[in-house]
Amino acid sequence: MGYDTERFVGYVNEGLLCSICRDVLEDPLQAPCEHAFCTACIHGWLVHHSNCPEDRQMIDVSLLRPLYRYMRNDLNRLQLHCKNREYGCEMVCSLESIDRHERECEYSQITCSNAGCTVQIERRNLDGHLAVCEYRSRECPNGCGYTILSAEDTQHNCVAELRTELELLRSEMICRVEEAKHEMESRLDSQRRHMVQKESILQNEIEELKSQMSRMMSDVRSLMAAERQHRQELEQAELEKREL
Repeated sequence: MGYDTERFVGYVNEGLLCSICRDVLEDPLQAPCEHAFCTACIHGWLVHHSNCPEDRQMIDVSLLRPLYRYMRNDLNRLQLHCKNREYGCEMVCSLESIDRHERECEYSQITCSNAGCTVQIERRNLDGHLAVCEYRSRECPNGCGYTILSAEDTQHNCVAELRTELELLRSEMICRVEEAKHEMESRLDSQRRHMVQKESILQNEIEELKSQMSRMMSDVRSLMAAERQHRQELEQAELEKREL
């Protein structure tokens, strides 16, 4: 559906009216035959038809295109009254900026923000309503700190509420302690595994050093034995030489 023509100030060109609802175009689309429609109107029409409602030429959704730029500019420049005119808003602005104004308009009818309250009130009067709304939240007058959300809550049991609050705090504390305990145990397990792994590596290195030392001692003994053998051979050769 488009914008009601009664809201506009001055003359509105026929070409800026939707061919289906006959109101001023809203989110317009254009068919290849150049007839223009509101997006919602033409999509609804094409659910049951496959032609243009003006000249009956065949069309489908894939053939629809945005409005020509010059037509879009003419449309955006149109001046119209705020939809809240009946509530007292006297704003007149361009179609291009009307949505932004109406989102912030002080005369807009909005629902009270308090849960359970269905009162519709003008935005400009909302603060005054919130101050007296029977669904507004406030603290218990007896000083227990409980937030009263409705008229029925005024009869709540302060002692019971405090007991419940203490139980919740106790449960939360237990959960935090358990989480800290599990985290600490996890860290200790990780450090223990790291130490065991480190010990294993060091043990392997020690065994390797022992093996190397053993090989070196064996080599030294072999060298010493070879040296003794060589000395004995020299001494024997010396004796034989003297006998000659």
